[in-house]
Amino acid sequence: MAKIGFDNEKYLKLQSEHIRKRINTFGGKLYLEFGGKLFDDNHASRVLPGFQPDSKIRMLSELKDDAEIILVINADAIEQNKVRGDLGITYGQETLRLIDAFRGEGLYVSGVVITCYDDTPAVSVFRSYLEALGLKVYKHYFIPGYPSNVEAIVSEQGYGRNEYIETTRSLIVVTAPGPGSGKMATCLSQLYHDHKRGIQSGYAKFETFPIWNLPLKHPVNLAYEAATADLKDVNMIDNFHLEAYGETAVNYNRDIEVFPVLSRMLELIGAGGAYRSPTDMGVNMAGFCIFDEEAVKNASMQEIVRRWYTAACNQRKGLSDGAEADKIMLIMNNAGITTAIRPVTLPALQKANATHEPAVAIQLGDGRIVTGRTSDLLGSASAAILNALKALAGIDDGIELISRQVIEPVQDLKVQHLGNKNPRMHTDELLIALSICAVTDPYAELAMQQLENLKGCEIHSTVILSPVDELTLKRLGMNLTCEPVYETNALFHR
Repeated sequence: MAKIGFDNEKYLKLQSEHIRKRINTFGGKLYLEFGGKLFDDNHASRVLPGFQPDSKIRMLSELKDDAEIILVINADAIEQNKVRGDLGITYGQETLRLIDAFRGEGLYVSGVVITCYDDTPAVSVFRSYLEALGLKVYKHYFIPGYPSNVEAIVSEQGYGRNEYIETTRSLIVVTAPGPGSGKMATCLSQLYHDHKRGIQSGYAKFETFPIWNLPLKHPVNLAYEAATADLKDVNMIDNFHLEAYGETAVNYNRDIEVFPVLSRMLELIGAGGAYRSPTDMGVNMAGFCIFDEEAVKNASMQEIVRRWYTAACNQRKGLSDGAEADKIMLIMNNAGITTAIRPVTLPALQKANATHEPAVAIQLGDGRIVTGRTSDLLGSASAAILNALKALAGIDDGIELISRQVIEPVQDLKVQHLGNKNPRMHTDELLIALSICAVTDPYAELAMQQLENLKGCEIHSTVILSPVDELTLKRLGMNLTCEPVYETNALFHR
């Protein structure tokens, strides 16, 4: 497994202390714009080995007596049925999932804000549905000239038109199902209304990346650029911070570009003067918790390569125009990185060349690499998973864990009754068959016990895998990449 380089317990302690300090700075009430993933932050755990995917929510749980959550969703995302690519669910569904997840952690969700509100049928139905579930829903409206027409925005016809969100806690976490939802505008609208009511409050921003106190071209920050290549984010030196303090800090282009406008808005609201730079607005302490620089650098370079493979496959699938892959390749070239640094790429390609069949390679936690190829019974990913489980369990390669007599009826069902052309077992089917065999076969049971040890393993395929294989490997917690080619020259792929 990756060498640990990040102190997660130190992070939890520093982060919660820093947020409490920022709350006190503003007289006891803070609107915290929360970017990135609150749950399952796997990007952070990959580039900062030692960072736990649930760290942010654990940190908030330590503040739960003082915190409440506001979810923000843009009306256009509802109207367009916008889908999160990583989860395959709509922004509306993700809003409900997040509310359930927050409540499951004992955190109080005070309401949902629909920004750029327009009373279209889809938006109206969604709002009514939320209200029927017992949720408070607030309407925030589109403001002409946003964000440049500051005087119009900070007025009764701008923020003043929005519905005020009644809050009762000192920390109000404003988050969303995805980018472009209107989190910052919601925070500033609340500051405007608080000021009109004589309530002291402030605004801050929590983004893990880029890490402001790491160098601009540090692999961690380059990995963030690679991860947001589709958004065209660019890391930059915060010139406002450099001018104000004589210190170099890293931020990203959108925050730097909007800072003069944001500063002017805060002045008009009556909450100006607290911040002299975009970096000042942040509360992220992750950079202070790295204790092994080389481990973090190596992990981040691996992530950049994984991001390139994902972007290249999306281009091959027709899901992007190639600009994302080109940008990540430029990042790789500037950093002196090639796909050869990925330990499973070459073994997979060598296996494919030797067998003339699609192949998959897996790097186990102890560094061993196992491979699998496509056969008449198993797909290459299924074969590699089976071989990996054998290796982890110490089972001799010659021992048959799933007999042909078990596999063939499954193949018959797929082809003769379910209309599949490919008779080979996918990874989900393999695991089901293995679990059935484990009832009577101690070797199969031993192999099943090793499934948890696949989490965090690197895996590479010489062809684009089927969606069901990709999903299964993701659920197992494996870091998958594929060569951007299909197994066949067919135009239609399922």
